[in-house]
Amino acid sequence: MAAELPPPVAWADERLGLAKLGRKNLRKVFPDHWSFMLGEVALYSFVILILSGVFLTLWFKPSMAEVQYNGSYSLLKGLHMSEAYESTVNISFDVRGGLLVRQIHHWAAVLFIAAMMVHLLRIFFTGAFRKPRELNWLIGIGMLFLGIVEGFIGYGLPDDLLSGTGLRITEGLVLAAPVVGTYLSFFIFGGEFPGDDFVSRFFTVHVLLIPGIILALVTVHLFLVVYHKHTQYAGPGRTEKNVVGLPLFPVYVAKAGGFFFVVFGITALMGALMQINPVWLYGPYNPAEVTAGSQPDWYMGWLDGAVRLMPGIESHLGTVTIGWNIFLPALVVPPLFIGFVALYPFIEQWVTGDKREHHLLDRPRNVPTRTGIGVGMITFYGVLWLNSGNDLIATHFHSSINTITWVCRVLVLIGPVIAFWIARRWALSLQRADYERLTHGLETGVIVRSPDGGYSEKHRPLSRFAAYELTARERLLPLQTPPDTDENGVRRPHRRRDRIRAALSRFYFSDIVEPPAADELTAAQHGPARPELDG
Repeated sequence: MAAELPPPVAWADERLGLAKLGRKNLRKVFPDHWSFMLGEVALYSFVILILSGVFLTLWFKPSMAEVQYNGSYSLLKGLHMSEAYESTVNISFDVRGGLLVRQIHHWAAVLFIAAMMVHLLRIFFTGAFRKPRELNWLIGIGMLFLGIVEGFIGYGLPDDLLSGTGLRITEGLVLAAPVVGTYLSFFIFGGEFPGDDFVSRFFTVHVLLIPGIILALVTVHLFLVVYHKHTQYAGPGRTEKNVVGLPLFPVYVAKAGGFFFVVFGITALMGALMQINPVWLYGPYNPAEVTAGSQPDWYMGWLDGAVRLMPGIESHLGTVTIGWNIFLPALVVPPLFIGFVALYPFIEQWVTGDKREHHLLDRPRNVPTRTGIGVGMITFYGVLWLNSGNDLIATHFHSSINTITWVCRVLVLIGPVIAFWIARRWALSLQRADYERLTHGLETGVIVRSPDGGYSEKHRPLSRFAAYELTARERLLPLQTPPDTDENGVRRPHRRRDRIRAALSRFYFSDIVEPPAADELTAAQHGPARPELDG
């Protein structure tokens, strides 16, 4: 085999065994579906961030030393500022292509986080997080969290007035931590805010620490995708034991390479035509000033909205003051929300008792409770995100900011519940519609008259392939409460926990419309009448 390869490749193969490794992995099959591209968008955005970040690193000066600006932007001439801000303005106006690369970098960061969020939503609603992929789900949540932190730190590096306002808010959130808040603030900022060291510290974390961790997690994530084999949607020929799709080489490699340049091209087009973060308009940071109408990048909006939502409540314990209006929305709500999302695969597995391996994806309508929970979480996040702009909403729509805040306070509590109920009932309705299509067929628009004078519409049975896609799902039953005693008459431990688990399982599976069995489907398609639907 080595003799048939080009000499350089043959030389490497003799020492590394590349041919054997390539034969095993380059023909690996990957399914083809548009939703799988969401993860690729996140990956390619990360690559663009690294490439553009290397360019910016060559020109950016991570220093808070005070200098006088004498660059080409006349409105700032003679103004005292930090070297970090001066170098950012110089990149924008005096480095050839600098502004374009800056904006590509910023747009790629926005796209990176957005693509990860949508990718995780696809994984959640299709059940791709189930065994054996729970670890990959945790890795994805970790990458999203690190991506948000990385974006926020990068947003603070230019040391402009807008980013400084955001850092001032961050300092308040850190100080709200009981006992350790002051120590953490001094560690981050190198003393009293804003200190003299935070830009250099943020720079090291931004260009070295967090990208290295994300790169390691991406590597592990892709390895697990290959090791576990890719999930796929149900369809003819697709089972839990195979993968139907195209080989990695040459088909998938060519498609992935082309898609990378599409993402790169769109990001470059956005960087060229859509202005983002014009730091020269904000001016250098001054702790005595605050940017009017300042808004964080969209992915930090929900945290800002949570802080704005909370009433001003404080408690005094001796000499210690606890600001609940900061502590709860900044240090309690986010960990609880993110923790629930991260642990959901294990919670669902415990409730359903389903510990089997899953490689076929669910249609969201076929798991209505999970779909309702997902929509409820989106609603909770969306209300907090909306409230982060309550001042701008009040200004643009000439409304009372107090009214908007109170509406959001009510919606953040009842909105997720209403959204859960609507989404769950909607999914159940779609299940009933699928059942009707399976048993009654498709409407043809042809009206026929019976011998006794009645009129009815003629229906056409579904094709075998369409029927298979609608019925290719497992029949799951809720867990039953075990008896109080075992076969020897000994009382079982954890009886209350078992009853709670069984009740949750019954709720999880309640009202689900199971697909008709094969004999029921045959009888319905060839019989004189279709079975009636329950409810």
